[in-house]
Amino acid sequence: MVPVSFAPFGFIDHEFALGTGGDAMRALYWAEERALLVADLHLEKASFYARTGQMLPPYDSRETLERLACALRMTGARRVFCLGDNFHDAAGPERLDDHATGMLSALTRATDWVWITGNHDIKGSAPDCPALPGTHLIETTVAGVVLRHEARPGETRPELSGHFHPKLRVVQRGRAITRACVVASETRMVLPAFGTLTGGLDAGAPVIRAALEPSRFGDALIPAAGRVARFALWRAAA
Repeated sequence: MVPVSFAPFGFIDHEFALGTGGDAMRALYWAEERALLVADLHLEKASFYARTGQMLPPYDSRETLERLACALRMTGARRVFCLGDNFHDAAGPERLDDHATGMLSALTRATDWVWITGNHDIKGSAPDCPALPGTHLIETTVAGVVLRHEARPGETRPELSGHFHPKLRVVQRGRAITRACVVASETRMVLPAFGTLTGGLDAGAPVIRAALEPSRFGDALIPAAGRVARFALWRAAA
């Protein structure tokens, strides 16, 4: 069953659903696995910048975790896969305040939680890190789908990843709108960043296309009006 506030779509013989807005936006639900997938939480990004004098509101981790908790309630997911860059830096887990630490502890106790290691958290995601309860993996494979942080050029297996924070800029009725999106080729998807304080890269950027090679096409997927809209990003020459 597709949860409310998620838009279903088929991909590589599986049914997925994208959060359509609010707290669920940018989360991917895999119904047959009862799994919620999110990428690039970048927890404690504000506190990282505060150390260099760039003062940001210090509540990004709380907000990100609250949104994640809400998406879990909406879906009833029993598994969570965080596809890397879980904290903004290796020391991030040490800066979590007590409230955020309690939230994270409750979430990881309630689900089968897997942290995929990203480039921002190679050290912070070590299995013995007490602030990151759960299972820690470089990558894993679920139902034939590879889950990793960064798409691997030349990968021929189905793959879900993050890392690039894709966003799409569209013009509607004379207004430019930028939305976080999924980038999908035939058998691979790059998820948008889920974290509160995360920027983005143009979905059609050459570096994303190169990461998904070989591919005949690339589309941006954005939930709209209860369905997933597709926007062509590139097509291989005939």
